[in-house]
Amino acid sequence: MADHILTLSCPDKPGIVHSVTGLLAKENLNILDSQQFSDPVSKKFFMRVHFGHVDSTDAISSPFSALAKEMQMDYEIVPKAEKPRVLIMVSKIGHCLNDLLFRQKTNQLNISVPVIVSNHPDFEPLANSYDIDFHHLPVTKDTKLEQEQQILGLINKHNIELVVLARYMQVLTPGLCEAMSGKIINIHHSFLPSFKGAKPYHQAYERGVKIIGATAHFVTADLDEGPIIEQRTARVDHAMSAKELVDEGSNVESQVLAAAVKWWSEKRVFISGTKTVVFN
Repeated sequence: MADHILTLSCPDKPGIVHSVTGLLAKENLNILDSQQFSDPVSKKFFMRVHFGHVDSTDAISSPFSALAKEMQMDYEIVPKAEKPRVLIMVSKIGHCLNDLLFRQKTNQLNISVPVIVSNHPDFEPLANSYDIDFHHLPVTKDTKLEQEQQILGLINKHNIELVVLARYMQVLTPGLCEAMSGKIINIHHSFLPSFKGAKPYHQAYERGVKIIGATAHFVTADLDEGPIIEQRTARVDHAMSAKELVDEGSNVESQVLAAAVKWWSEKRVFISGTKTVVFN
């Protein structure tokens, strides 16, 4: 028998937890873990419930649908073992891609990666080594819309649930952002807006920074302004070279992106306006 994950959000009001847990208890389902948050600003309630053990959730489908209608609730129930299908996009810097593929291969990430897209051919051998389809889709200012239509075609063909920009060094158009709203995660260095443009770690080195870091966030049409999922930092000092800052930054970027993808795949991440609620 399988465990399942229930996630929900709705306008906050008394009795939500009682109603949800009571419905599960009525069907003799055991709650293994539960987390909830009532947002005092948005007045919304968020909940994640890990419950078991049952092969089918058909018995709670109708009563939960009625409860959701009554409470204006958005909800989802999925098997805990289900692997979401993820498309990874990359350019010429491969540390995040390599890290995600290794974690997926060793079951540290509960995801399936059927396809990789890049605007450069460099990582086709890496994709082949993991037996993953690789699509080299070069892009220019004049061909961006055509290229993104090809990406949407791959998303539909492979039933993709999440797109991960693993150092994909292209700005997505508003059309693609809207088509995959809440379903694209990006990673970037945490120096914005202090160190914009090329070679941010070298700029930081010139300024003698003492802390570097990285941010994983959802992608919106506003560049690097989407809801933040995770941020981490690392201390550096005056004795480190620019290359050592790049290396340390790469480590942090890989860790942050992997954490964001892991939490998303485990249904721990909720978008709440310009912020996220993350049960971790």
